[in-house]
Amino acid sequence: MFDLIGTPKMIIRAYNQPSFAKSDQVGDDYSVLLNPENYSLNYDIEFEENQAPGTSGSDLTFKMIKPQKLEFEFLFDRTGAIPGSGDVGKDGVHKDIDEFKELTIGFDGTSHRTKYLVLAWGKLLFKCCCTSLNVTYKLFRPDGVPLRATAKAQFEEFREAEQRVREENKNSPDLTHIRTVKRGDTLPLMTHRIYGDSKYYLEIARVNQISNIRKLEVGQKIFFPPIKK
Repeated sequence: MFDLIGTPKMIIRAYNQPSFAKSDQVGDDYSVLLNPENYSLNYDIEFEENQAPGTSGSDLTFKMIKPQKLEFEFLFDRTGAIPGSGDVGKDGVHKDIDEFKELTIGFDGTSHRTKYLVLAWGKLLFKCCCTSLNVTYKLFRPDGVPLRATAKAQFEEFREAEQRVREENKNSPDLTHIRTVKRGDTLPLMTHRIYGDSKYYLEIARVNQISNIRKLEVGQKIFFPPIKK
């Protein structure tokens, strides 16, 4: 679909829809001046602490695997020292930085948000959104025009809702779940999310000793055990 695997230089491609369809691509492929020297990939797993009555310790209950986060540092140079960097120009690296900002964090009028991105380099193919960008200017002309800059960018993995459900299988009725009541939640609604059917809500009320199912408190923990249908 992306025909980007094995690219010798990192390519960034932007889209205005999460389908990442070719018809939704915004602009041309963006090729970096120099490939990053390194990158970091962060994996975060979230747990909930649940302390049973009468115990001094707490159990860690798996909640979710958070999207991966990828961090890169990009170089921009208009000193003429790097082949392919172009002429110095009156604006130095300002135009290059503006172009990169528009690509990664620029507001898209079609989707009314920042763009969906694909980062490709070698075997790396990462569908994501840019969540932070920090630019540092390092070398200047006598008149203050910057000739070199680095941009540290963090990208968070984007996965479609259906894909997340398939991978995590977090709503399987064969697993034990503990959910926190949020504003607008009802017991039938929460039961339907777990079991695919709201008819078990009275059983859940009994297990959790909930006497009034119409008055759930925001922040309240509710236990959803495996149920044989």
